[in-house]
Amino acid sequence: MNFFLPKLIGHRGIRDIAPENTIYSIKKAIDHNFKWIEIDVKISKDNIPILLHDENLYRTTLVNGTPIEFDYNEIYKFDAGKWFDKNLKNIYIPTLEEVLNLCAKNQIGINIELKPNTGFEIENVIAIAKLFKHNKKNLKYYFSSFDWNSIILIKKLLPKSRVGILIDKFDEDINITIKKCIKFKIFSFGLNIKIVNNEITFLLKKNNFHISVYSSKNITSKESIKLFNMGIDSIFLDNPKGYNKILNY
Repeated sequence: MNFFLPKLIGHRGIRDIAPENTIYSIKKAIDHNFKWIEIDVKISKDNIPILLHDENLYRTTLVNGTPIEFDYNEIYKFDAGKWFDKNLKNIYIPTLEEVLNLCAKNQIGINIELKPNTGFEIENVIAIAKLFKHNKKNLKYYFSSFDWNSIILIKKLLPKSRVGILIDKFDEDINITIKKCIKFKIFSFGLNIKIVNNEITFLLKKNNFHISVYSSKNITSKESIKLFNMGIDSIFLDNPKGYNKILNY
């Protein structure tokens, strides 16, 4: 299967127009012609990989607690849509397995961010990796994480999988980070838009890394032009407004 990442990747589905990390959000991204989406994954109390960005469930379900305090059959009952739009009904937190099946059916690529609750990094990766031990030839995917332990473990368990490092800021010399990424066969850097500059882009492209950029708020089409001109390969997008030409290429 040819592996190609497009310029635009839907962030948590498409989080500005639908409740993030839900089936509804992913389907909205598909409706807007996104070929790839990004999601965040962590485990429930009964070790089922689910979609959730935060450490706590409260922001997106109004239930105070971490996912590792609840079995999935409890989490499934939490309303994951009302915080976004009070008129939405039957929006729930899906399992990773359900999302993988949806993406395979619609031929959509998926970036799985390993987003463990603190202290459950190993359990999180092991549970996720189990879903990929079976035949996934019809699915385009890659993993990413801010957590080096998660990255190293997923490469050990699934050595043929593509994995990217996510970076908010460089805590060490960038050349040291690059050497580490070459050692562990990391294929991409996901950078916070705040740290992107020509020097960093040049060094990463020189070493043949794919470069993606994310932001805490939607990256505008004006900002994207500047990023693409710098050599950025992909951006994580919250809202497709202004991107019709790229999405419909």
